[in-house]
Amino acid sequence: MSVRRVVPIAMRLSWLVLIALAIGEFVTDLPGPGWATTLLPALVVLALMVATMSLQARAAAPRGEPGPPVEVAPPVTGRWKALNSPADKVPSHGTHAYGQTYAIDIVAEPETAEGEAPGRPGAGPAPRPEAGPVPRPQADPAPRPGAGPVARPAFRLFWPVFRRNRAFPAFGAPLLAVADATVVVASDGQRDHLSRNSLPALAYLMLAEAPVRSIVGAHRIIGNHVILDLGGGTYAVYAHLRRGSLRVRAGDRVRAGQGIGRVGNSGNTTEPHLHFHLMDGPDPDAARGVPFTWRGVGVPANGETFTVVEPEERGGQPTEERAEKQAGRPTEQQAGRPVEGRAAGS
Repeated sequence: MSVRRVVPIAMRLSWLVLIALAIGEFVTDLPGPGWATTLLPALVVLALMVATMSLQARAAAPRGEPGPPVEVAPPVTGRWKALNSPADKVPSHGTHAYGQTYAIDIVAEPETAEGEAPGRPGAGPAPRPEAGPVPRPQADPAPRPGAGPVARPAFRLFWPVFRRNRAFPAFGAPLLAVADATVVVASDGQRDHLSRNSLPALAYLMLAEAPVRSIVGAHRIIGNHVILDLGGGTYAVYAHLRRGSLRVRAGDRVRAGQGIGRVGNSGNTTEPHLHFHLMDGPDPDAARGVPFTWRGVGVPANGETFTVVEPEERGGQPTEERAEKQAGRPTEQQAGRPVEGRAAGS
């Protein structure tokens, strides 16, 4: 077993021992003075936790100079904003753990801009006057007044403490395969929790929820997710997906631009968004990050908005539902089958 696998296990065991000591202090009467039975062991465990976290970060750090970025297609369409971008800082999320050295978070910013249509991401750019509107069954329609979010809710200090996921335009936005690939992992059984975009909710996430998720493992940090094998020792991770939204299973072959799922709010998140990164192995606990660049977009910096047009407009393959429509076959919606799968928790 490699060091990169042992270190995360040791860290989780340290957390479990610390929690057990804290519970034992309140529910049992341990013999001897409290400093010897609880305080001293707790300090030892805390020291071990710090050491294992440091080792975990060092074990996952890149070795030598990073290679050239791997170019892939963007995983979304529409208008988005980048957060925690490797264009500004590496490691982008403050740690090399889980192979996320070059990870990026993106949130939907579908406000009306010149040449763009308002509404949920995935609706594509505004149609030109000489062309009729092009339907996109896989994307949510542009909202009518009062029919859905247009702007992303701002962070609030105290109220509302939580928001429902449908208040965020990213929630339910379609996700596309960034390359021809094989699905290695496809997991979407975790619930979509409420947002944590207020000061009290963020404190709860950082002090209570996040440590528990760290103990359980990487799959609780990244939530519902898909991992694609792009070939050449490169794997793509889509994290925080919507519960029940996956359209692929492990072992499936997908093509670039094919719909694979939808944005959700599962795992260690503050609001619905997509976390995306490349890594050099299929296991986030043992992988190292790989730099990427999105074709036609590059790597957007923190706070930078970018717009991605439809796959066929940028010269790629049409999405699965669009291909079915062009071939004269009924789409999932037209056939009466639900596109979303199970209802998302909130």
